[in-house]
Amino acid sequence: MIDPILEMRRVSKSFFSIKALRGVDLTVYPGEIHALMGENGAGKSTLMKILSGAYRPDQGGEIRIEGKPVHFNGPHAGRAAGISIIYQELSLAPNLSVAQNIYLGREVSRFGMLAREAMEAGVGPILERLGADFAPSTLVADLSMGQRQLVEIARALHARSKILIMDEPTTALSAGESERLFGLIRWLRAEGLAIIYISHRMDEVYALGDRVTVLRDGTLVGSLDKPEIRADTIVRLMVGRDVSSFYKKEHDPRNDANALRGAPSLAAVDIADGRRVKGCSLTVHAGEVVGLAGLVGAGRTELAHLIIGAAAMTAGHVEIEGRTVDISTPGEALDAGIAYLTEDRKALGLFLDMSCLDNINLAVLGRDARLGGIVDRDKARDRARKAFAALGIRAADIRVAAGSLSGGNQQKVLLSRLLATTPKVLILDEPTRGVDVGAKSEIYSIIDNLAKAGTAVLVISSDLPEIIGICDRVIVMRAGSIAGEIKRTAPAPLDQEQIMALATGMEQLDA
Repeated sequence: MIDPILEMRRVSKSFFSIKALRGVDLTVYPGEIHALMGENGAGKSTLMKILSGAYRPDQGGEIRIEGKPVHFNGPHAGRAAGISIIYQELSLAPNLSVAQNIYLGREVSRFGMLAREAMEAGVGPILERLGADFAPSTLVADLSMGQRQLVEIARALHARSKILIMDEPTTALSAGESERLFGLIRWLRAEGLAIIYISHRMDEVYALGDRVTVLRDGTLVGSLDKPEIRADTIVRLMVGRDVSSFYKKEHDPRNDANALRGAPSLAAVDIADGRRVKGCSLTVHAGEVVGLAGLVGAGRTELAHLIIGAAAMTAGHVEIEGRTVDISTPGEALDAGIAYLTEDRKALGLFLDMSCLDNINLAVLGRDARLGGIVDRDKARDRARKAFAALGIRAADIRVAAGSLSGGNQQKVLLSRLLATTPKVLILDEPTRGVDVGAKSEIYSIIDNLAKAGTAVLVISSDLPEIIGICDRVIVMRAGSIAGEIKRTAPAPLDQEQIMALATGMEQLDA
């Protein structure tokens, strides 16, 4: 039997009184893709930072690389031992070339000057092996996210890494870029590299994982071999409850006497932008959760941007409760009662350096201002505390920076800001992207409660089980147009195959 390349035994880590890890064991073999899963805060990142040398473990644990005990006093020692980590937020310097990034910290110089040509020649063969379509001299700022991932992998190979840690590597990638990355990861496995793959996405774990280790609350709760990898088993290990309670769908507007009557809360009528969106119409009633599905590039986000005034329409109009509204900016959309949750909360949603208190109150500062434009801080604090309680936001205090929270809690802070405006219509674009399983379930419960309270909810999602689990009906887009609509008919659930047939055009082939 092959010997393990990595053994972590009884690894613990405390931060003051908080136990982040409690005696965790992890074994990884060469030529293996080992998936590491768990909710945000489960201890995955802490464990990997200990392995890479960024953190030092508490006394009593042991780490062995190729059977030999190791003690790292910093990331440099970890890299010297053959461990590379690619973080979710890539650590490349955009103003430097590909070659300079790969050699960063190990630069080649001659006569006190950087030997750029020598470094470019040194990385050329590795880029060629990886199938890169860019030159070593290319500035990283000019590369796509998929190409930047390739540079990170090239850097690990150039450093002769034995263990590669990948933290949510597909978060910012398109479907095509993700598929190319998967092919590359399989090739790296065949080359004998040990890969620790951190992801919240079940489909990625199914596609890649040879084994899965699950952490919960800083403790190892299970390891599964390939034949044992099942969604219900992983979810039960991660959150400590059965998968049947995962999707929260208690409200059915068909059983609500006040729902689905009169004019819809939102109607988009023959909307187009002259490029990506082609004469699309949809409606959402009060108390209804409508899904907007389709493949990447189908035009879902572009349609939402037209509705909220973030992009200019060339045709069509928007109606709120039967009345045509003229919306040319997202601010005007808020005034009309439409709130939009962006798919990119870090770049376009939250102010990460600002407190949760200020983030939550940002959209209603003018409404709260007293005479002379002075903000009512007591009202703002009360609103933030109520949002923390209502949405279950986990943070030490409302004054902590939003950027210090986990992905799920960041998403709930952003959602709290929108709900403070008391919208009639809520458009959620990929509401659980980059969010762990437990937080996903909590967000589904929030959506269900909003529908119960009479909010019209439009959910854009690439996660078909999510769409099926929480929506009353689904509108499917294909190539910028509405391809069809599927309604929930009790007791049967929404049909995933029907949705995919509409999204891909296969229903036309079957006709």
